[in-house]
Amino acid sequence: MASTILHAPCTASPSVKPLSCQNYVGLKPSSSVNLRFNCFTTTTVKSHQTRRLFVVKASETRDGLMKKLGLTDAECEAAVVAGNVPEAPPVPPKPAAPIGTPLVPSLPLSRRPRRNRKSPALRASFQETSLSPANFVYPLFIHEGEEDTPIGAMPGCYRLGWRHGLVKEVAEARDVGVNSIVLFPKVPDALKSPSGDEAYNDNGLVPRTIRLLKDKFPDLVIYTDVALDPYSSDGHDGIVREDGVIMNDETIHQLCKQAVSQARAGADVVSPSDMMDGRVGAIRAALDAEGFQHVSIMSYTAKYASSFYGPFREALDSNPRFGDKKTYQMNPANYREALVEAREDESEGADILLVKPGLPYLDIIRLLRDKSPLPIAAYQVSGEYSMIKAGGVLKMIDEEKVMLESLMCLRRAGADIILTYFALQAARCLCGEKR
Repeated sequence: MASTILHAPCTASPSVKPLSCQNYVGLKPSSSVNLRFNCFTTTTVKSHQTRRLFVVKASETRDGLMKKLGLTDAECEAAVVAGNVPEAPPVPPKPAAPIGTPLVPSLPLSRRPRRNRKSPALRASFQETSLSPANFVYPLFIHEGEEDTPIGAMPGCYRLGWRHGLVKEVAEARDVGVNSIVLFPKVPDALKSPSGDEAYNDNGLVPRTIRLLKDKFPDLVIYTDVALDPYSSDGHDGIVREDGVIMNDETIHQLCKQAVSQARAGADVVSPSDMMDGRVGAIRAALDAEGFQHVSIMSYTAKYASSFYGPFREALDSNPRFGDKKTYQMNPANYREALVEAREDESEGADILLVKPGLPYLDIIRLLRDKSPLPIAAYQVSGEYSMIKAGGVLKMIDEEKVMLESLMCLRRAGADIILTYFALQAARCLCGEKR
């Protein structure tokens, strides 16, 4: 029960008017609140002055809040000065320890870090890393068909029809704050060739898709992949010589034409993922020469020859027809080499540095974050995604919690943006949506 108590002298005062029951006629309770007004006289022992004590109690409250009595600030202060402090809840009792807890003296600790973790509000106040849909870039697979084709190794992911399913998926992502995407095409085998010429066809699948999306969503940020593997009949990121060597400079010539074609269609960021030496500088020069100085380059700076890429290659049917990619992608055992690649990319004009894969390479993300002033991107690749999905299906982990934790770890390591197949699902979780 809440109450307000006023204790004031009967004689008038310049600052406090004498109170009487009649002064509270306007405080008649509503039908939903019962108020009791008690007037009685007391005599103070010290001064022997007769004072009238008014106690106004609310036997019920509305919405858990005490009913206002219409008193002025001066009247409220006068009551407190007179010693009639309004009631408040009592000090809560100290929680009891379980039976059997030993009685020990308090440790003389000057610092107890747990103090800053003791409530959700405090933990939120001191959280050092945040996770937002704005941090996500959504990788989307596209194909020429009208129907969306599920990707067996990547539950929840599809090859999207570029005119139908893709548009719907982008709209849903934008609804929860994901406004950046990166496109990966499934190219018909008949259009693939050893030199990957389809990569710079201005009417190819990727340029057509860019133009469509920019027409429907002008402010959508579109990243593109610059590499030959989706267009190569050999399945490699570059042109393959007859002895199996990946040709560096000749490949870069093709990549420059590919990047310009994508920029002409409306791409905001071109992303060379091929790992050829010198390609960032060459692409920058080619873009500038064609008037695309505003188009950014996100370089796959530290792209490792990883076994985590398997599901992605199934999605695009882009597995190498022979050999592997170890002569151009980095050795997973190497750490310092990432600095060599980063310094080259910075000097050649890269705008963003990317590390791929993500979670197994947190040390590389932190290394580049500490050594470079440029934005850092991390790619949570298909193998990382599929493992979390599989663990969730088998009830071995809590899929949603592990998903969000993995993304937070990438951010904590230093990633400004994350390319993740969880982009839409994670954004819905962050926005409180349940599907």
